[in-house]
Amino acid sequence: MNYIITGTGSCTPDITKKNSDFLQNKFLDRDGSDIQSSNPEIIEKFKSITGINERRYASDEINSSDLASDAARVAIIDSKIDQETLDYIIVAHNAGDISCNSGQVDTLPSIASKVKAKLKIKNPNCVAYDIICGCPGWLEGMIQAKSLIKSGMANKCLIIGCDTLSRILDENDRDSMIYADGSGATILEKETYFDGGILSHKSATFTYEGENEFIFYGSSYNKDLRKRNDQKFIKMQGRKVYEFALTNVPIAMKSCFDDSKSNINDLKKIFIHQANKKMDEAIIKRFYRLYKSTPPKDILPMNIEEFGNSSVATIPTLFDIVKKNNYGGHVLNKGDIIMFASVGAGMNINAITYKI
Repeated sequence: MNYIITGTGSCTPDITKKNSDFLQNKFLDRDGSDIQSSNPEIIEKFKSITGINERRYASDEINSSDLASDAARVAIIDSKIDQETLDYIIVAHNAGDISCNSGQVDTLPSIASKVKAKLKIKNPNCVAYDIICGCPGWLEGMIQAKSLIKSGMANKCLIIGCDTLSRILDENDRDSMIYADGSGATILEKETYFDGGILSHKSATFTYEGENEFIFYGSSYNKDLRKRNDQKFIKMQGRKVYEFALTNVPIAMKSCFDDSKSNINDLKKIFIHQANKKMDEAIIKRFYRLYKSTPPKDILPMNIEEFGNSSVATIPTLFDIVKKNNYGGHVLNKGDIIMFASVGAGMNINAITYKI
């Protein structure tokens, strides 16, 4: 039995937030003190490390469940299935269906249930649930869906990654320039006669040395704001995340790829979580170094420059636009072996080897 992606979809919000839009922000250090560098200097350094020129934010009336539903509709149409035959809807996210200016993370009911309602699926046997696994959430949803199909509990699953991180940003934190909004979706089905699909997968969670505190909800760097309310924002220990990812992600990727029994020379593309351009490129170099090789020039599709880091949505969004539009000049052909890989809050790591 093979486990194949039969449809993809994505939803990119309409509002473009450019780096220049942050020139008036008052950026502060963790202790609330002023940063000595000017905003143009801060932004230029940020761009040189992350590669981000702009990112997308959802308009005020749009929530994560709206983005997720739009991406799901496209994926369902692309797969040519009857949505009533879906067995599971799995939605991965970090911040729930948080509404604009609420400061309230909303996970009740689940986004998956809201998506099912928005799609007007009648079948009660279509089970809808959310998972929170940091940025690797969509990939973990794919792995769960594969397991459900393998066990005989499902034939067709809809897996969605979505986030509206613009709703939980601390405007005084320069790291907040990284984050964006978006949604990507896939349909995974079983296929007996198709030569391809998921070849292998690997997941891991690191907590023993305090890795679970590398990305977290925390108070604003603005002391006055902290006095007025106890609202929490997405926070990151950037250097620790960078070092953790470079040390652990290449090893997990190699373990996954080796399990596929594929040859490294046959790997055509790597769809890695769009977290930080410099970090992603370094991960890929270290991965290939484990094979005593260097990465091919066109191995790494990227859209972080234009879309920013939309967390759980980055990989399915990028995969959808490359698959349909040859984004960035990248082309996927039948029979190609590709990898998906991600790292994020938890700290979680996962990877999938996949044959188109």
